[in-house]
Amino acid sequence: MPRIALKVDVDTLRGTREGVPPLVKLLADKDAGASFLFSLGPDHTGRAIARVFRPGFLSKVSRTSVVEHYGLKTLMYGVLLPGPDIGRREAAVLRSVRDQGFEVGVHCWDHILWQDHLLRHDERWALREMRRATDRHAEIFGTPPRLHGAAGWQFNAAAARAEAVLGITYASDTRGTHPFVPVDDQGTVLGPAQYPTTLPTLDELIGIDGITADNVHTHLLALTEGATQDHVYTLHAELEGMKLLPVFRRLIDGWRAQGHSLVDLGELRDSAPATTLPRHRLELGTVPGRSGLLAVQGALQSAAA
Repeated sequence: MPRIALKVDVDTLRGTREGVPPLVKLLADKDAGASFLFSLGPDHTGRAIARVFRPGFLSKVSRTSVVEHYGLKTLMYGVLLPGPDIGRREAAVLRSVRDQGFEVGVHCWDHILWQDHLLRHDERWALREMRRATDRHAEIFGTPPRLHGAAGWQFNAAAARAEAVLGITYASDTRGTHPFVPVDDQGTVLGPAQYPTTLPTLDELIGIDGITADNVHTHLLALTEGATQDHVYTLHAELEGMKLLPVFRRLIDGWRAQGHSLVDLGELRDSAPATTLPRHRLELGTVPGRSGLLAVQGALQSAAA
């Protein structure tokens, strides 16, 4: 049975507080697995205003109703209001996700800082920021994290090496078509195995070519109809956990009707361990509907690790 791994990115305080609980309830009611990746430090969402000069950013904002989904208060954090510490304030919510049987992992420390600055810095910077998040994860959950999913798919060789240093054993930091081990141009392994996001996200689709919140599920379901390979779908607590929760419910029902099993990333890892995976270069590229450069699955280097 083909599987779809559900990866839940939680970017903000509001998403943690208001978006995560409805998602947990829906997933539990539907007996679906999922991996929740948390932002664990300050919410500085308001600083994203600096992206206004990035190609494609304004069109994305106009299509996806950022103020409506994230809230005006969230958009002031780090600019007109101090950024609240998500991990400190909402530790009970985070632990409740784990206690209800869902896989948990690290998204980032400071979402905006990582997303907007990783590619400008070296491995030391990446290691410092990632260590802040892994230390907080250990503080909240009592165990170090094993799973990491980079904020905004901002990821590079420096971050991959930092994952290896910090004991991350599998990750979903990239966009691609199938699981792989990331390597450099010489074929040297950079970090743990990647289980990349393979399907487009709601905010990449809504507002393009007549796609709306009412019909976006039919577009995604068309991409998985008859699929024989596993997929990874990334959803956001601020979208599918709130106003777009009915869309996600339709997706779950549609995927089940297609015969897909809904699982967490750990299940993909268990059935496709790193030793069996092909090696691909880690590269930067673009994804339709999303602004800027993202980490993508590059050219094949060798058939198996």
